[in-house]
Amino acid sequence: MGSGQASRPEAVEPSEQDSPQHGAAQRRAAPVPPSADQGEVASPRQVDSENSIDAIRQEGLTGRQLRMARRVAQRHNLAPTSDFDAVRLLRAQGIDPFQRSNMLELVVPQAGAEPHEGGAPDAFAGLAAAPGGAGSKNTGEKVQLPQTVPVKRQQLPSTEISPADRRATEIQNMQMDIRRRRRKKMGLLLVRLAFFVMLPTFFAGYYFYVIATPMYATKSEFLIIQNEGSGGAGPLGGLLPTQFATNSDSIAVQGFLQSKDAMLRLDRDVGFKSHFTQDWIDPIQRLSADPTNEEAYKTFKKNIKIGYDPTEGMIRMEVAAADPEVAADFSRQLISYAEERVNNLSQQKREDQMKDAREGFERADEERRSAQEALVRLQIDGSTLDPENVIASYRTQISNIETQIIEKEIELASLLNNARPNQSRVDATRGTLEILETQLDILNDKMTDVSKGENSLAELAARIQIAQADLAARDMMMQSALQQMEQARVEATRQVRYLTVAVEPIASEEPSFPRAFENTILAFLVFAGIYLMISITASILREQVTS
Repeated sequence: MGSGQASRPEAVEPSEQDSPQHGAAQRRAAPVPPSADQGEVASPRQVDSENSIDAIRQEGLTGRQLRMARRVAQRHNLAPTSDFDAVRLLRAQGIDPFQRSNMLELVVPQAGAEPHEGGAPDAFAGLAAAPGGAGSKNTGEKVQLPQTVPVKRQQLPSTEISPADRRATEIQNMQMDIRRRRRKKMGLLLVRLAFFVMLPTFFAGYYFYVIATPMYATKSEFLIIQNEGSGGAGPLGGLLPTQFATNSDSIAVQGFLQSKDAMLRLDRDVGFKSHFTQDWIDPIQRLSADPTNEEAYKTFKKNIKIGYDPTEGMIRMEVAAADPEVAADFSRQLISYAEERVNNLSQQKREDQMKDAREGFERADEERRSAQEALVRLQIDGSTLDPENVIASYRTQISNIETQIIEKEIELASLLNNARPNQSRVDATRGTLEILETQLDILNDKMTDVSKGENSLAELAARIQIAQADLAARDMMMQSALQQMEQARVEATRQVRYLTVAVEPIASEEPSFPRAFENTILAFLVFAGIYLMISITASILREQVTS
């Protein structure tokens, strides 16, 4: 190295040595305040520029940035006094000295430039002539900035990429990878939906629109009512509506029409199985050649719908068949079965109620007849028909004789109280008194005879009284049984039920089933729901396994 280069101070920034006006710039960048005796005052513009330069110093700019700012200022024909003043002047002109486009504009190819050793062009060949370097002359002539060296051959791009470009490239690659994975997942999702949802839905719609046999539905409505004249028979008969009074019968009829018994009767009468085993019915709705009762019952429940509305008391029935006339015939047969069942139910209730009342009345009549026969038998077997009257007669006679005896004794006492009584009258009175006493003894003996012994009148009278009381009780029981039988008859009249057809079954002219559009939409929703449940379950299990 030359002595000039060895003696150059290393503490000085390169940006400050590159300018030929380095000394003047240092003096203008840091002016010495005038002394007090000079009396000079700095202008406001000078103060503002110094404050701006101090603020730029505080930004901590590097030497390379300051050199670039000075070159950009010289390119825009500005005369900065220092690198910091170049930044200030550029910002005052509205130019960002550190913008990428401004830096690239500095590299301008020059004719006659030669590449360095190794083939790389020297973009800054004029840097040796820059002021402040070795061999430079510190003169006041205008110094040219380093120029780029033109390349004689094609130059390859640099392999070095800035961090911002590298980061943008990586972000772009990540976004492309995310988009590629999303497209892949979306494609797999569409494939799964097409296989598990769309394809089964297509087959279901094809069946409903092309293969399925049209079914004709026949609708009918009927209700069960009770006897109109029996509303006030019970304590609450006039308060309960008719549909509540026949609620149990309607439910029983509905259950019967949906039972296997009704299906077997329908098959015996009009051939239910033979209709659904015909060859022109589609395989899904057709029964086998020799179906069992269980298979036929499944078809029966699928094609015969019966509903009961308890608020209105109406039974609604819908019968579907491959032929409209056959469907109407099925409906009429089922209504006749329901009417027969209603009659059987009410008749059984009436018979049960009347049977109990009739048996009670017959039992009371037999017991009354037995008591009456026992009383008559007692009256005939005894010595008299009415022993009570005989005993009462004896008691009356004894009472009369005792009264006469008392009167004769009083009369005899009155005669004997005289000083000279009439002897004839006294004897007559005594004779009459003796006759009365004798008669009284006779009557007492008869009374004693009829009151003693097993066959006495008293025993006979007691038995007759018991028989009469028994007969009176039987009479009361017979009257009660008669009233109960009458009430049972009225109640049986109230149990009479009638089946009234509100809507007659009429053969349909257009098929009611299958509902192709509705059934296809339903199949789509079903398959979509199944797929959704399976996918959610698989996702949960996968998350649990990988966690």
